[in-house]
Amino acid sequence: MELINNTPGVPAAVGPYSQAVRSGGHLFCSGQIPINPATGKIEAADVEGQARQVLANIQALLIAQHLDLSRVVKATVFLTSMLDFPKINPIYEAAFHGHKPARSTVAVAGLPLGALIEIEVIVELP
Repeated sequence: MELINNTPGVPAAVGPYSQAVRSGGHLFCSGQIPINPATGKIEAADVEGQARQVLANIQALLIAQHLDLSRVVKATVFLTSMLDFPKINPIYEAAFHGHKPARSTVAVAGLPLGALIEIEVIVELP
């Protein structure tokens, strides 16, 4: 098992956890919220902007591991409002370029730092 932390271009963890863990042929990525890694803050006020930042953070984490979104086998999307589901779907679909990993979407009462969306992924290693 390998713990992955301090990835350039990816927000630092906001708690006692790793950004990702490499184990058993998979990369288990902790949930990403829409923190801009350059400022350390959530900048987008709307869920669409936040979804784009979350997906950019995930992509940066995968690129640092020489991977991309085509290797994702499972994604879990957490939303503070299911009314945002139709707003984030086209952004999610565009980011994955037609790749359709298994996915769950869950409504939650709240997310860290007041985020509207969080996404975690499991990636199959080559």
